[in-house]
Amino acid sequence: MPVYTDIAAELYPKSKGSVPRGVKTYRATASGIGLTRVEIERSGLRRPKGRYITLDMPQFAVIDDRNEAYVWAIASQLRALLPAEGLVLVAGVGNRAVTADALGPETADRVFVTRQLCSHSDADETIRLRPVAAFSPGVEGATGLATAELLQSVVHRLQPRAVVCVDSLCTSDARRLGCSVQLSTAGLSPHHAPPLTEKTLGVPVVAVGVPTVMESAVSPDEARPLVVTPKDIDAIIRRGATLLALAINKALQPALSVGELTFLTS
Repeated sequence: MPVYTDIAAELYPKSKGSVPRGVKTYRATASGIGLTRVEIERSGLRRPKGRYITLDMPQFAVIDDRNEAYVWAIASQLRALLPAEGLVLVAGVGNRAVTADALGPETADRVFVTRQLCSHSDADETIRLRPVAAFSPGVEGATGLATAELLQSVVHRLQPRAVVCVDSLCTSDARRLGCSVQLSTAGLSPHHAPPLTEKTLGVPVVAVGVPTVMESAVSPDEARPLVVTPKDIDAIIRRGATLLALAINKALQPALSVGELTFLTS
């Protein structure tokens, strides 16, 4: 049984030769950050149609999570995937009570929310803030409500131009644990749960995630794989959430500096 992965770049590495028809890949490195783009142009492959961008960075547990080069690297890729204007809803998907799955809620907590400021008719026009809302829907086991159900209701009420879903991911390569970021226009397709995509939510969905868990190799007689996570997962989640939130804030509020965004969300 192959080890599962959410990372599209791991499905089509150079070492495996040519990619299937309908898949395009591009790889580059700049300033110590690796970039892999995977474009899936048809259905029926191992991942849904869409663009997948993977940024490989140093281990989040030890980096400066406010480093402008890292923030800008993620922000510039995210900004290119989003509509230029209009309200954006950031959804922190995952379980806050489970450290390895808490990336989404922890990131949403640090997002610079501005919808309430932009809704005032007497708001200072010189500020030029883009409207942003953020929330964490929790998990169905705690609320009795599926994430897709809650997001559909919020999207119907707010009518955002796009949704950014942040979630923890699974990798098949231990070298990517806690040190890669994947962005995708294909949305999220959680195990045993309705997908969070443009088709289900009615607006473009960009998924942003960091690999925090990995399935161990399984033998034929094992019913379920063992899921492992790094020993410094607490630091990875804490710093990874800060980095992702700053990148999301910078992508949505490009006129503000990383220092200003840090001050406004501290």
